[in-house]
Amino acid sequence: MLHTIVHGEDTAAPPLLIVPGLFGSARNWGVIARNLSARRKVIAVDQRNHGNSPWFDSHTYPEMAADLAEVIGAEGRACDVLGHSMGGKAAMTLALGDPGLVNRLIVADVAPVPYWHGSYHLGLIAAMRGLKIDDLTSRTEADRRLAQTVPDAGTRAFLLQSLELRDGPVRWKLNLDALERCLPDILSWPLPEDTAPYTGPALFLYGTLSPYVRPESRPVIARLFPKAEFASVEAGHWLHAERPREVEAAVEAFLGR
Repeated sequence: MLHTIVHGEDTAAPPLLIVPGLFGSARNWGVIARNLSARRKVIAVDQRNHGNSPWFDSHTYPEMAADLAEVIGAEGRACDVLGHSMGGKAAMTLALGDPGLVNRLIVADVAPVPYWHGSYHLGLIAAMRGLKIDDLTSRTEADRRLAQTVPDAGTRAFLLQSLELRDGPVRWKLNLDALERCLPDILSWPLPEDTAPYTGPALFLYGTLSPYVRPESRPVIARLFPKAEFASVEAGHWLHAERPREVEAAVEAFLGR
């Protein structure tokens, strides 16, 4: 089963399951998860091939949805599900395929459509592979070296959260081989056009500075998620890192109704 980090205690409210995106982990959502756990139990996962979760040769959305279903099954009741980017597509796949497990759905900065920007992600994988790590002793030095190929400080900080510096040999806690090989699956949208809609409440939260949720995606979202609402924060794709308090407020407002 996927590795999880649990915040808070069981309450009358459904648990909230947080599903990170590509190269992300449960740790990335730690502060938001803790703050949201004041009223409900919050479970953040490491997706397959990420963090402390098992590694596999394949990385498809039906498989990711099945991983999430196993976590919810262990919980014993339907959960509210919040997914960002790749995690948002996994959450949508779960909601459309097994709606009884998803009480309410929150999709952060992604749409149920294929994307075509694989060169960017391949560049990040190449940068992580190319980083000399065998003699690293500090994250500061790792950041200095990674800056040679990843100029954006925020992106480096995000990636370096998956660099294990403490326990054993320095290593990436990402299955880079599988993620590179399966990138076409990750960028795809796997479900056919005639997929039955998810009729539960859904919030699509997007960054106004991000290109991921475009106006032309709205009809597809409306067909698959007829109760979809939209909210935005002034941020890019990693809106939870850039505007965490605003993301918390939007999620809390949606779940608090």
